[in-house]
Amino acid sequence: MNESRNDTDTTAHDPTSHDPTAVTRDRATPKERASRGRAARSRVPRSAHGEFVPADDRPDPVEVIERQSASRLSELVPLRYGRMTESPFRFYRGAAAVMANDLAHTPATGLRAQLCGDAHLLNFRLLASPERSLMFDINDFDETLPGPWEWDVKRLAASMVIAGRGNGFNPAQRTRVVCATVAAYRKAMADFATMRTLDVWYAHIEADELFATLSTRLDARTRRRMSAALSKARTRDHLQALDRMARVVDGELRITPDPPLVTPLDMLLPGVERKHLEDQLRELVERYAVSLPADRRALLGQYRVVDMARKAVGVGSVGTRCWVILLLGRDARDPLMLQAKEAQPSVLAPFAGAAAHTNQGERVVAGQRLMQAAGDMFLGWERAEGIDGQQRDFYIRQLRDWKAIPQADLMTPDVMRLFGRTCGVTLARAHARSGDRIAIAAYLGRSDTFDRAVARFAEAYADQNEEDFAALAAAVKEGRVRAESG
Repeated sequence: MNESRNDTDTTAHDPTSHDPTAVTRDRATPKERASRGRAARSRVPRSAHGEFVPADDRPDPVEVIERQSASRLSELVPLRYGRMTESPFRFYRGAAAVMANDLAHTPATGLRAQLCGDAHLLNFRLLASPERSLMFDINDFDETLPGPWEWDVKRLAASMVIAGRGNGFNPAQRTRVVCATVAAYRKAMADFATMRTLDVWYAHIEADELFATLSTRLDARTRRRMSAALSKARTRDHLQALDRMARVVDGELRITPDPPLVTPLDMLLPGVERKHLEDQLRELVERYAVSLPADRRALLGQYRVVDMARKAVGVGSVGTRCWVILLLGRDARDPLMLQAKEAQPSVLAPFAGAAAHTNQGERVVAGQRLMQAAGDMFLGWERAEGIDGQQRDFYIRQLRDWKAIPQADLMTPDVMRLFGRTCGVTLARAHARSGDRIAIAAYLGRSDTFDRAVARFAEAYADQNEEDFAALAAAVKEGRVRAESG
C-alpha cells in the first residue's frame, strides 16, 4: 500500500504526469518504452492489483454522496437517493466519487492515460457517428480526466461482478466474465502497441461487424434480441425524440411535461424568472457555437430555439442542472434536440490532479473527443449564469442519436462475458489513443496474471459496494437523507 502511494507521489511532481499527450513528445524508442512498462512491474507487481483493503481513514460513503448533493438541485436530490437505493448496481452507478477515493489507495503503475472516470458496463453502448454508422463505444465522460489507466479497468471489472451478482451468477461464472473482460483489454492493448499511430486513431467497432462476429457464439434468442436492439437504435433519432417528448400546443410545438423527469420552464418558474432563464439558455446556445468547428457552427445557425425544459438524468448525475432545448430547422418535422448538462469537477480530480481546462464543460468535451472513435457532431461547451447569479459550466450534445443501452439484468453469463470482451477492447482502444500503449502492453505482458488479480479485486470491491449500499439504505431508513422513487 505504501509502495503505491510513493509511486503516485513520484509521478505527481513530473510536469508531464497529468498530461495524457506527453507520450507524443517523448523521444523514447519503442524498445525503451517497452522497458519502461516492464520496469513498472518491479514497483507494482501485476498480482498486487488483486488487493483491496479499505483505507484506515476511508470517509463515510454517505457523507461523500451528501457532499456531492450539496451543489445540486435540492428538489431532485431525493430522486437520486431513491434510484441509488434500488439495488447495489444502481448504487454503484451513482457512487463514482466513493470509488475514486478507494482507487487512489490501490497500487498504481505510474503509467497514465485519458480516463473515462466512470467506466461501468452501462456506459458502453451503441452510438451514431457523424457519418451515420452505428458504432460501439464509451458514452459517458462526466468524470473524464488523465489518470492511472488501471482505474478505468478496475471500475469496469467491478461493475461486471456487481451486475453478475444481481443476475444470480455464481463466483466461478463471475470470475470468467471479469477475466474475459480484462484479457480482452490486455490482448487489444498488445495489438495496439504494434500498430501505426494513425491506425490506432482510426480504429473503431462498427455495430454490424460486431453482430456478425458475435452471432456465431450466441443462441437464437439472444441473436434475435441483439438484432432488434440494432434496429431500434437506428430509430432513436430526433424524429423519435420529437414524437415522444413534444406536442403541439395552440399551434406551437412544445416539450411534453413529465415532472420531475422533464419539466418545461413555464411549470418550473414564475414569469420574470422564467424569462431570465429562457434568455440565458438562448444565449448559451448562441455562445456555445464558438466551441464547434466552423461547418457545424454554420449548421447550428440554421436552427431556431422554440422551447426548453429541465431534465433529470441518469443515476449519478441526478440533481445536476440539465436542460433540454428544442430547436427547429425548416419546419416542425425538422427538429434538433440538444441537451445542455452541467459539468462539475471530476470526482478523480482530488486524487489524479486538477483538470488542465478552466471550464469543466471543455474538460468533458476534450476527454470525449480524445477517447471516442467518433463523437457527436454538436458536442461543445459554454459557461452560463443561472437565475441565482452563479456561473456554471455546461457541455452540450444531441439528446439522442441512434443510442442503445445494454440491458445488464437480461444478460446470461455467456452474454455478459462476450459483452465484457467488447468493452475491454473498446476501453483499450480509448486508452491507446492518449496513453503510452507500448509501455502499458509491456507491463501487462502475455500471461493472465493481471486478469486474475483484477478479478480478485472486483469481488472484494463488490463486497465493499454492498456495505456502502446498505449504509445508504440505512441512512434513508433513519431519516438522515430522504429518498423518492421515480
